[in-house]
Amino acid sequence: MEETSVLDSGSCAGIDERQRSIITSGRNKSSIHCSDDSLAGSVSQRACVFCGARVVLNPVTDVIHLVHGPIGCATYTMDIRGSLSSGSELYRNSFSTDLKETDVVFGGEKKLAACIDEVVTKYHPPAVFVYSTCVVGMIGDDIIAVCKAATERHQIDVIPVESTGFMSGNKVIGYRAAAEALMKLITPKGGETVPMTRKLNFLGEYNLGGEKWVVERYLREIGIEMNVAFTGDSTVAALKQAPGACLNIVQCTGSMHWVATNLERTFGTPYIDVNFFGAENTAESLRKIAEFYEDEEIMRRTEALIEREMKNIQPTLQKYREKLTGKRAAIYVGGAFKAVAIIRQLQELGMEVVFTGTQTGKPEEYDRIRGMVNEGTVIIDDANPAELEKFLLEKQVDMMAGGVKERMLAFKLGIGFVDHNHDRKDCLAGFEGSARFAREVYVTTCSPVWKHLKQTLPGGMTDE
Repeated sequence: MEETSVLDSGSCAGIDERQRSIITSGRNKSSIHCSDDSLAGSVSQRACVFCGARVVLNPVTDVIHLVHGPIGCATYTMDIRGSLSSGSELYRNSFSTDLKETDVVFGGEKKLAACIDEVVTKYHPPAVFVYSTCVVGMIGDDIIAVCKAATERHQIDVIPVESTGFMSGNKVIGYRAAAEALMKLITPKGGETVPMTRKLNFLGEYNLGGEKWVVERYLREIGIEMNVAFTGDSTVAALKQAPGACLNIVQCTGSMHWVATNLERTFGTPYIDVNFFGAENTAESLRKIAEFYEDEEIMRRTEALIEREMKNIQPTLQKYREKLTGKRAAIYVGGAFKAVAIIRQLQELGMEVVFTGTQTGKPEEYDRIRGMVNEGTVIIDDANPAELEKFLLEKQVDMMAGGVKERMLAFKLGIGFVDHNHDRKDCLAGFEGSARFAREVYVTTCSPVWKHLKQTLPGGMTDE
């Protein structure tokens, strides 16, 4: 593939400081500017630090998620994941200390302690996550001290999640706050031991639409047992067994690479990156896992499973490929692992990805994306709506894959849209998920509704 160059001045959507965060394929080598705080005033599509922490921890099913802040913060993230549970539904509740003006003046520590006492007495959870918010950072409440006292008082894990927004304008900092809270939860306390097993942990899997169960079924068929997922359909008791796994597989690298490296450093557990979005990605991931175990029977079962599943879905994929070949696609999602998976899936359907980006991509991840797309593709980090609109129109996009904030923009521009957000309830993982994704792409891209809308042209003009 061609190298990339910074877009010409004036190609961006009106903010000079954003020039280095948008690149397009070309002949001159250039690196994208990323992993920074969002630019003030650009109205970034990226979520806040607190949201970053909440999306990682929310699928832990049997804990209390207590938001120390105004009620709006808890409302914003209530049931934020489309995660399904095979047991407790406690995680679907959103608890808040509901800080008011008087709490800002006099402090909210006593209110937080009282709220912890109330929820523990009423629900008897095995653990409580206490999230800090921007207001907490502003008034200086010591949630670490409050949580420590509550832990001693109730003899359960009351863990502070230090996700104060004023720490950064980068959602990734929230991932790190959640990761640190998870390490506090799963690290054995004095005298405790966790027996070693031949099971694996699945990091960065949140069981959206039951996707963890699909992968778990594949692994069980080839002879491997899943220990616990971080954090889809997980419980406190299951997470505490994480140090006993012999392998960690990592899907969402942005939220879980730090956890994986710390598990390796602390407990000696190796990790490998996987991706179960798309048929080819799923097959490659299963083979990587089987190779780790160095077991001929596991490898034989893996190849048999892949052959069977590929045979089942190929007629469906071919049917949609015939309809979608030549269509132009755009992608804007939270993590780079998802962007990479979608690019590959769309290319397998014969589509051309002409515009792509993420909220939290790293330089090496953008390098990988750059190597997957054709010359002329626009790549963007931490986009704002004006930039998205500009390039969707300029690149004459037929279909966009993105999150909840991009849906209405695409529809208003007369562009098909596929939801790949973290609150969706549809299972898009695995072999059957790839067929389901292909159908969604076809239905929205080839919908007859678009020809009944006025054709919006670049520059804001309309074709009457």
